Amino acid sequence: MNLDIALRMTEAALRQAAREGASICVAVVDAGGHLVSFQRMAGAGVAGAVLAPRKAYTSVALRAATAGLAPLLAPGGELHGLNDDRFVFSAGGLPLWADDGEGERVAGAVGVSGGTRAQDEACAEAAALVWRTR
Repeated sequence: MNLDIALRMTEAALRQAAREGASICVAVVDAGGHLVSFQRMAGAGVAGAVLAPRKAYTSVALRAATAGLAPLLAPGGELHGLNDDRFVFSAGGLPLWADDGEGERVAGAVGVSGGTRAQDEACAEAAALVWRTR
């Protein structure tokens, strides 16, 4: 993950948000969960600025899309009892995979917040597509 690709990813998410009619915040983190790029659209809600980086962090830390993680928090679930305010279990976080010659690994993640569940997912997917086609 580098700044150039992260900026292109956030721009792709913003373009998708404009098509969706949403005002979002988008964050890209590296493999360690460190913020590389963040953008906030005019009109995006206050919570999005907090949630987008946390969705990205959650996705990279757990190596999974955030949309499918909530059921794992239920009693008996693999993540039951996880209580850390850095993690967010709502749609909009996607891990970014890379193959370093020894198999796939998580190279970073994108997090989007501010729209509906479907809008956040579409914007995150637009950013992830930039990563996959780099």
